[in-house]
Amino acid sequence: MLSLDIDEAVSALRASDTHMANLIARVGPFELALTDEWSPFQALVRSVIFQQISTHAGRAIQGRLFSLFDGSAPEPDAVLQTTPEELRGVGLSQAKEKTIRNLAVHAADGTLPDQVAMEKLTDEEIIKTLTIHRGIGIWTAQMLLIFNLGRPDVWPVTDLGIRRGYKIAYGLDELPMPSELRDIGDRWKPFRSIASWYLWRANDL
Repeated sequence: MLSLDIDEAVSALRASDTHMANLIARVGPFELALTDEWSPFQALVRSVIFQQISTHAGRAIQGRLFSLFDGSAPEPDAVLQTTPEELRGVGLSQAKEKTIRNLAVHAADGTLPDQVAMEKLTDEEIIKTLTIHRGIGIWTAQMLLIFNLGRPDVWPVTDLGIRRGYKIAYGLDELPMPSELRDIGDRWKPFRSIASWYLWRANDL
């Protein structure tokens, strides 16, 4: 994560409450794999793929999509050279195919900020910049902030994995609502991305 002492962050989370401390003990060291070698366009493509589907399905579609581009995350120009049928053939819905193609247009013409430009923006500015694009909502922008840009204090309260993870870690009978999680997350500032990672891992326990 950007300019972050991970040990300090994990210690602060551990001290926040007993349930989080127990979760950290069960999961182990924080090991978030960043995709910072990818451009924002490539990271957004991945996030679009994973919108509202399971991790297993998302990985399968990503693999088939990347196979169209020699096994690599596609560049904007390469996407624009494909047909809609080719992209949908890997398992993308019509809406996701159009979103990815639209992003490719804006990345190619420079209206989608690159990595250097993104690094100069705040989290809120990035979300505002990205969500003007078709098919890009707050969740998709937040995934880029966490996994591509390594921002340490992102809290994706609408994410189903976060909601399920909190239910598991805190022994709840029902999934917490996003509005509830929004307030709960205040205790983990400014390390909510790290808290998110641990809650995602709770689903694997």
